[in-house]
Amino acid sequence: MTADARIRVATPDDAGAVRDIYAPFCESTAVTFEETPPTAAEMADRIESTLERYPWLVCERDGRVVGYAYASRLRKRRAYQWTVELSVYVADDARRSGVGRALYASLFAVLERQGVRDAYAVTTVPNPDTERFHERLDFERCVDFPTIGYTEGEWRDVAWWRRSIGEKTADPDPITPLPELRDRLDDADWDALVRAGEDRLERP
Repeated sequence: MTADARIRVATPDDAGAVRDIYAPFCESTAVTFEETPPTAAEMADRIESTLERYPWLVCERDGRVVGYAYASRLRKRRAYQWTVELSVYVADDARRSGVGRALYASLFAVLERQGVRDAYAVTTVPNPDTERFHERLDFERCVDFPTIGYTEGEWRDVAWWRRSIGEKTADPDPITPLPELRDRLDDADWDALVRAGEDRLERP
């Protein structure tokens, strides 16, 4: 871990920095099917609504947000509550320095404590960097959807990746919403949980 780096829970005040990281993926790649970047205000709303139930984490270096990751509900029906979809984005000048791995490690730690059992990641393919990233983190490629979306002038394939987070038991308890989990933990335990992935950050 670097002395000037940390992982923390996002706030709406991070929306501008998060939007700056995300916008290039919308504007010049087919990584996301969102072709028009959200405004900072829209991003702030997304952060707030996500944190009502799931974690949204950012990685800071020297006070600057260089990456973020969050979980969201896969589907609305009750039976899906133990499964989430993940997203992670890293600033161009911070890639290949462990930021994505660190954010995911912290995200997994929080989600496991919430009672989540499975996490899915969705990406357009081919996308070699993202595919290798998820393979190295023990995701299993589980399904491909050929030519499912049209963006950037082409029909695009999409792949889904799955990673188990917790043991599947009979009659599982409902997942614990993030604010409720925060209230159950003292400050030291909460901080340790959120920062669980920091040892994966590489020295610059």
